[in-house]
Amino acid sequence: MDPLEAALILVAGTAAGTINAAVGSGSLITFPTLLAFGIPPVTANISNNIGLVPGGVASVWGYRRELADQRRRLLVLGSMSVLGGVVGAVLLLVLPASAFRSVVPVLIAVAVVLVALQPWIQRRLARRRDGRQARADIGPGAMVATALVGVYGGYFGGAQGILLVGVLGTLMTESLQRLNALKNGLVTAVNTVAAVTFLVVAPGQVDWRVVALIAVGSTVGGLIGSRIGRRLPQPVLRAVIVVVGLLAIVNLLRPA
Repeated sequence: MDPLEAALILVAGTAAGTINAAVGSGSLITFPTLLAFGIPPVTANISNNIGLVPGGVASVWGYRRELADQRRRLLVLGSMSVLGGVVGAVLLLVLPASAFRSVVPVLIAVAVVLVALQPWIQRRLARRRDGRQARADIGPGAMVATALVGVYGGYFGGAQGILLVGVLGTLMTESLQRLNALKNGLVTAVNTVAAVTFLVVAPGQVDWRVVALIAVGSTVGGLIGSRIGRRLPQPVLRAVIVVVGLLAIVNLLRPA
């Protein structure tokens, strides 16, 4: 790795950390960058996952105010994220990459539609609930959805934040900013447990130079992104999520 490649990976890590905190799908910047420099796909995916963990922690810290009264959600849904993340990480090591990669664009498209329609969906759901029921939103649906997104996140990870916001936004009567904060906590849980799994099961697949560069960049980016994301009005944040999601689909559908 020459100095220019190292600098570009550092910049990509910073951009990914920023986007992950504010929206999600930062891996769709770092992962293609690593592939472009000739790093094998599995090694790139694993190293990228580990490197993004510090950025996730930074984004959670940046959103700590919005998370202060969501500890129960983090505990319950976080446990499902951890379970799904372990399953996804193991699947990455035993299944061909094409197994999940073929359905990723469809999953992101569904998430984008859910985010775009979130206000309408929540209004419809609110008509069927009283105030007490609307706050009791950690039901089986949210738990299963969080676990499934965790599987996807442990396996590949790109745009798992958009998937989470899209799915949970249809199941919870909550503002987009607070959902975004919750998303950062759950995604960080998935990435952390997946990273631990990789380190235990396949330590030889880790490129520590890449990990270090992305870790530094994503930490800086996580702090920047949390400040940007918290200041965006909900309609603007929703529009940004939709645009990033569509760009992610285009990126994934491009011929290799």
